[in-house]
Amino acid sequence: MNKSLNYIHPEAKIGKNVIIEPFTFIDKDVEIGDGTWIGPNVTINEGARIGKNCKIYSGATISAIPQDLKFEGEKTTTEIGDETVIREYVNISRGTKDRLVTKIGSKSLIMAYVHIAHDCVIGNNCILVNSVQVGGHVTIDDWAIIGGATAIHQFVKIGSHVMISGGSLVRKDVPPYVKAAREPLTYCGINSVGLRRRGFSNERINDIQEIYRSLYLSGKNNAEALENIETLIRSSEERDNITAFVRKSERGIMKGYGN
Repeated sequence: MNKSLNYIHPEAKIGKNVIIEPFTFIDKDVEIGDGTWIGPNVTINEGARIGKNCKIYSGATISAIPQDLKFEGEKTTTEIGDETVIREYVNISRGTKDRLVTKIGSKSLIMAYVHIAHDCVIGNNCILVNSVQVGGHVTIDDWAIIGGATAIHQFVKIGSHVMISGGSLVRKDVPPYVKAAREPLTYCGINSVGLRRRGFSNERINDIQEIYRSLYLSGKNNAEALENIETLIRSSEERDNITAFVRKSERGIMKGYGN
């Protein structure tokens, strides 16, 4: 680390074996965990909390001031978990008084030119492909994959193990374990390939398929479909995740094909 080519605020807390390449700016009230690599021309602003063994590539801006007219300079943070990779020219805003934090989990991959707005919460093992644009207050659960150039409306919630097609416009909530594509965004079956890769048994996958047949293909409204699901399909973690997600959805879930 050649400090003469960087600006590192004396109050920043830098862990052991951190590599900081030239022309990088690190502000006060920043914490960087052991073994992290910071590429050249990176800007890490006040409030950043970066985990261990992360990689942050050139041109990225971490913990930027929120692009929110209601932001009044309140003390907020951006938290990035261990072993997460932030590629070139990613922009991540810190939180506002709503959640006080923008948070990205561990072992996630945020590809080039992604924008993550204030107060977003992104889980572990997520992949956001190039140029994904995430509005404020969005929640993305673990193991989600968001295709390139997708735009996600503010306050949307995306469930775990979801795969969203590139170039999508996400205006409604996307429940867990599904594939989503088309315009407007539509249920396109469950993410069976992804689930098998993550160790889901055929029995669990079949149960998830039955749940979504009832939800999207039975002709019932959501309340009727949920009652049918809880009556006819055995209790499981997946069933309870899906039914809880649908019930808690404030924006409403995306439609099924043909609806």
